[in-house]
Amino acid sequence: MKRAMELAIIRCAYAKQILAVVQVDDPRIEAAFAAVPREDFLGPGPWVIPRWIGGFVPTPSADPVYVYVDTVVSIVREKDINNGQPSVHAKWIASAAINEGDHVVHVGTGTGYYTAIMAHLVGSSGRVTGIEIDQTLATRAKVNLASYSYVQIIEGDGTLVPFDDADVIYVNAGVTRPADAWLDRLGDGGRLILPLSTSSNHNAGIERRGAVFRIDYQAPRYTAKWISPVGIIPCESARDEASDAALAAALNKGGWERVTHLHRGNEQPEDRCWLRTPGWSLTYSPDS
Repeated sequence: MKRAMELAIIRCAYAKQILAVVQVDDPRIEAAFAAVPREDFLGPGPWVIPRWIGGFVPTPSADPVYVYVDTVVSIVREKDINNGQPSVHAKWIASAAINEGDHVVHVGTGTGYYTAIMAHLVGSSGRVTGIEIDQTLATRAKVNLASYSYVQIIEGDGTLVPFDDADVIYVNAGVTRPADAWLDRLGDGGRLILPLSTSSNHNAGIERRGAVFRIDYQAPRYTAKWISPVGIIPCESARDEASDAALAAALNKGGWERVTHLHRGNEQPEDRCWLRTPGWSLTYSPDS
């Protein structure tokens, strides 16, 4: 009992600190990070985490205190799959504006930690659909989230798996284009968290490697707002060479913070486009 109380205090401090890193002041999100035990989603310790010197190294022991830091934790080292950096996800989750009762679709659920955070936010009146293409990770997520009756984990390709209309679609892998299914199934008033990442700028700073946008759907229009730069594992089924090259060029020229809309199709004037690829574009407002 004493140890459980100590860990609860540690999680509260951890939650407050990671939100402060990204200047998020949201008591609901802070409570979610404080409530969900991160170690329950990482497998048995010791855990492998990056240090500023020495690369990825094991924690000194299996004491869960070691995972309440603002860093990734290795899940499958040989595949470079990690439980992502908490402050980064705190910022994206805050940007998604998840409400109690929402239906959230988490594409790339991994072992389920951030799925659980979002489940805490929607509550039992809402639901979360987690989609994971890796069979082993999907199986682990099902076990880890078994106590959440309103969470469903589906094994499959997040660009193809059918799901009900969503209030929030939270994509947890780098793409060069949004899947049609995500845009089609975003409910009116819905939000899509879209990490765009290029394979062309590996040696550049993170701001030239990727950008996360929040896409809002207010029928019949999609608006767009830049959230942050990103470096993230790729989602291979939502990538192609043409859009990868166009994204790299857009990131190299800068100006992502001026993007205001997403358009399906290629009817927009070239001088209004920050990013234009076959079938869709991200554009500026006329007066931006």
